[in-house]
Amino acid sequence: MTTVTAALSTGRGRTALGVVGALGAAAAWFLLSANSDNVYFPALSAIIAEAGEYWTTPEGLANIRASVTTLSAGLGIAVVAGVAMGLVIGQLAVVERMVSPALEFARAIPSTALIPFAMMLFGVSAEMKIFLIALGCVWPVLLSTADGARRLDPTMMASAQAFHIGGLRRQLYVVFPAVLPRVLVGARIAIPLGLILMVTSEMVGAQRGLGFVITQAQATFQLLTMWSGILILGILGFLLTSLYAVTERRLLRWCDPRRSGTN
Repeated sequence: MTTVTAALSTGRGRTALGVVGALGAAAAWFLLSANSDNVYFPALSAIIAEAGEYWTTPEGLANIRASVTTLSAGLGIAVVAGVAMGLVIGQLAVVERMVSPALEFARAIPSTALIPFAMMLFGVSAEMKIFLIALGCVWPVLLSTADGARRLDPTMMASAQAFHIGGLRRQLYVVFPAVLPRVLVGARIAIPLGLILMVTSEMVGAQRGLGFVITQAQATFQLLTMWSGILILGILGFLLTSLYAVTERRLLRWCDPRRSGTN
């Protein structure tokens, strides 16, 4: 039992468990919907066939590409802005006390509530969707980075000062590597938030994207297309989180020698 537990605790073991869980969930969905004659809950085999028929066409691929581009831009802006602001807030107590009330006020406003404002500001455009995604995803990155910067090891900082490492060099080569695990925690939380905001923003006034296709299919009673869009969205989320998990393990391998044996 101990050997099995140790094997499952490795990177390959966790991957194997994830694959087994995903296959189990897919099998359960397939069996539950196999004989379904409910148009609102079609068989998984029919959904997969529709996905292969529509989402491999130039139109379907263009919609997927539009969603991925918007999501990538929004998440990229959120991570860069969140890290930059988090480092400043976490290291300067005066700045933290000054901006905390405004940050708490802004963070309490759901990003979806700002859709009308974003549409007035940017119109029905890709910029509007990127703005909403970035606004919603910046908070977990910012707060996690600030928490990491607030807890920097005093000995490490004193050593950097003793070696006259200051300014931008200290931020790049001392502070940022130290807070990188916290940055990655915030980014992990931001990815599913970005997917939600991506779909939501595409459902309002957009002309392309996964959310647009799902909404249009629902409005025109093309339920197989609607379900196929939901399936593609789930696959996209799974691929993004899997890719992120691999990237995270590689980035954090330097801080834990035991990670070198887990892939």
